[in-house]
Amino acid sequence: MRYFMRLAFIVLTLLRHGVDELVLSRFDQHRWLRALSWVITRGRRLDAPRGQRLRLALEALGPIFIKFGQVLSTRRDLVPPDIADELARLQDRVPPIPAAQARRLIEQGLGQPVEAVFASFESEAVASASIAQVHFAVLKDGREVAVKVLRPGMLDVIEDDLALLHTLARWVERLSADGKRLRPREVVAEFDGYLHDELDLVREAANAAQLRRNMADLPLILVPEMHWQWCSETVIVMERMKGIPISQTDRLREAGVDIPKLARDGVTIFFTQVFRDGFFHADMHPGNIQVSVDPATFGRYIALDFGIVGTLTQVDKEYLAQNFLAFFRRDYQRVAELHVESGWVPPNTRVDALEAAIRAVCEPHFDRPLREISLGQVLMRLFQTSRRFNVEIQPQLVLLQKTLLNVEGLGRELDPDLDLWSTAKPFLERWMNEQIGWRALVRQLKAEAPRYAQLLPELPRLVHQRLQERPGREPDPVLLALLREQRRTNRLLSAGLWSALGFLLGVMVARLVVQLHGSSF
Repeated sequence: MRYFMRLAFIVLTLLRHGVDELVLSRFDQHRWLRALSWVITRGRRLDAPRGQRLRLALEALGPIFIKFGQVLSTRRDLVPPDIADELARLQDRVPPIPAAQARRLIEQGLGQPVEAVFASFESEAVASASIAQVHFAVLKDGREVAVKVLRPGMLDVIEDDLALLHTLARWVERLSADGKRLRPREVVAEFDGYLHDELDLVREAANAAQLRRNMADLPLILVPEMHWQWCSETVIVMERMKGIPISQTDRLREAGVDIPKLARDGVTIFFTQVFRDGFFHADMHPGNIQVSVDPATFGRYIALDFGIVGTLTQVDKEYLAQNFLAFFRRDYQRVAELHVESGWVPPNTRVDALEAAIRAVCEPHFDRPLREISLGQVLMRLFQTSRRFNVEIQPQLVLLQKTLLNVEGLGRELDPDLDLWSTAKPFLERWMNEQIGWRALVRQLKAEAPRYAQLLPELPRLVHQRLQERPGREPDPVLLALLREQRRTNRLLSAGLWSALGFLLGVMVARLVVQLHGSSF
């Protein structure tokens, strides 16, 4: 009943704000849909602009819907400008909770009055998003900080919406022909984990600290320092960062920021986090990105809000890097082979057929500026192709795909002429060179050396234990040969060691005899 009531509330909210009209108007070429739209909209006054109505509906529905609106706001190639402008307000201008309530929540999180921690505290929020809001303050020692406080009641709303998503995923998996390939339950489970992580601000602070360490040697981005003594699950206190929001390109130009370089730097930062570190900021909408105009750090990105981060395994990184490089080199056969090798498509898939399909999707988009390419549309066509070849969705990569769309949308706003391919290709080639060859081998040997040093002396005992674990069976001849060889090596080493000691002892005795003989004369 609780979930049914939530679903009814969602439907009524969308109807009240006329969101159904926005959807149906996209299909006005169908006569029966035009009639349905006319019936549904009778008796309602929808005087407000459509973008405002959609924004208000998403705000009323809560965090998950607000995040959906944030993603849409960065895709001006897919969303009309008036709607994109309104949805951009969801990035940091969601209506805040009252100042008195926010102050009370902050004091509960700190475990002490605001006056005991801060020399001054701004009661009005400077930024407010779906999960939390931010207030500026000054510590007793004069350091300027930002105080982030979690909105109350978020867990219950998110749990209800996630329960609906889990139910929907189960129905899709059962009823859809693509259910197994899409793996909707696993995708929703990944999304569930990210949202619950975002409700723990200590985890966000830890993410920020990790990203700050990772980016310390890259002079393109700044990450605020966390003040751990005042961090809890509902409140965190961090270094205050001063910059211009990246969406305000006119102010950036007036300040003298090189906008095309800024766009290229954003691509470099993203690929560095993904492929070098396997740990990336996964909520890179313009509300979370600023640009420093301080002379000491002029032109650097300022990253904010680390509630959602993505991680990749070494295997994922290598396969993705090889796929990207193969795309950049237009080696579609290698792309198809990688999909088979990674298990993303059935092993009996014809590589030549998959290669031809990928070529048909990607080839028209090369050698064109970003303003003429929609990565979203490319991914949609690839998705349609994947259906034909039963490509399985990789849940661990869904967050990466969402972030890549954010990065492309950000780059499109900064520099429509940015060539995403040529900017990323040199970085990926350098990264791949570091992952293979002698340098990679030496680095891996150094990393594994302590483990080898501990394991080698234990090898005879481990082999002996392995032999004893096979009662009633003939000993493995390979293990027996290995054990005999190890014993022979030990005997040789012992003989060599004793021979060396005997030789040294003989030399010392001979020198002593010579000295005594010389002194007698």
